[in-house]
Amino acid sequence: MDTCALHDGFGRTITYLRIAVTDKCNFRCVYCMPEAGVPPRAHDELLRAEEIAHFVGLVAAEGVRRVRLTGGEPLVSHRIVPLVRAIRAIPQIEDISLTTNGALLPRLAPALKEAGLDRVNISLDTLDPAQFGEITRLGRLEQTLSGIDAALGYGFHPVKVNCVVVRRLDQDVFGLARLSLDRPVHVRFIEYMPIGDETTGADRARDVSEGAAPTSPMGEGDGPGMAGGTGAIDPHCPGSVDAAAWDASDTVPSAELRARISEAGVAAGIGALEPVASGGEPAGAGPAAYWRFPGAEGTVGFISAMSNHFCSSCNRMRLTADGAIRPCLFSDAEYQVRAALRAGDDARVRAIWRDAVAHKPQEHQAIEGTERFMSQIGG
Repeated sequence: MDTCALHDGFGRTITYLRIAVTDKCNFRCVYCMPEAGVPPRAHDELLRAEEIAHFVGLVAAEGVRRVRLTGGEPLVSHRIVPLVRAIRAIPQIEDISLTTNGALLPRLAPALKEAGLDRVNISLDTLDPAQFGEITRLGRLEQTLSGIDAALGYGFHPVKVNCVVVRRLDQDVFGLARLSLDRPVHVRFIEYMPIGDETTGADRARDVSEGAAPTSPMGEGDGPGMAGGTGAIDPHCPGSVDAAAWDASDTVPSAELRARISEAGVAAGIGALEPVASGGEPAGAGPAAYWRFPGAEGTVGFISAMSNHFCSSCNRMRLTADGAIRPCLFSDAEYQVRAALRAGDDARVRAIWRDAVAHKPQEHQAIEGTERFMSQIGG
């Protein structure tokens, strides 16, 4: 155990920081941000790359060892490559990862690799082009698929593909799982969790790609067949891509999902999913349970944040694009650090960080609407 790492009030060792580099995005995913995008901010309201890097250096001295860059979409920021390079130069940082929709990876992958980025998580909720357009509003399926190709081609390892499963979308989850057969792609299925209220009904969490902080509720019932689904928008459910209408019944528990994918694998002659032996999981201290098809190069993971809570092992903190520390995604508690950073008051920055860590909640008490969209808090 790292002797300099801080512990919160419940004994959890804090070693992982998620950073929202920007709240802007080139997609408008229905569960993440409004159709028109987030309200514009003045340039000086957002942290500069050098300020973010300086903050990482300070908290690295407090035990942070792993950093994940998120957004919004981090690759739309012109600061992303120099930021990766600056963080890579911090001796204590052992791992730098990035969550992306993949659209800009074909262009930026070489520079990111050279700058020192270790690995990427790519968001992909469906293989149906029409449904992909409905969910992302502005995206095209081929953009994200090309991003996966680029990540593999430039040697990022591991390459993880994250899918939030929503029952009424009837996604082709077996088709997504098959991406792991012939290439070292690690497909992870995330239980959907509805959050938000009447004013932020489109805010939907995707915050489970790494580490331990929840993103999904339980939901039972038969619903449409997941493994056999075509991925097409259900004509009997015209509001299927209206995220404001999704609720707890749209969650597919991981055990149900795994059984359906296995059944489809057997029917296709591939075989059922088999548990990955301890030590065979892809790199990253995430909460996924990993399985694989017989002989597959990659794996299939399941993240069960609500059917199997893992708040007790949550090791993460987050920094928003405008310089607020958030100890928990599902809390409005924030500790503003921007002014102290700009004043050059490192002692004050460290004090704010320690206070935020000390007040990290034991678990989320209720999944309610936050004051920000997911794109603004690095979800």
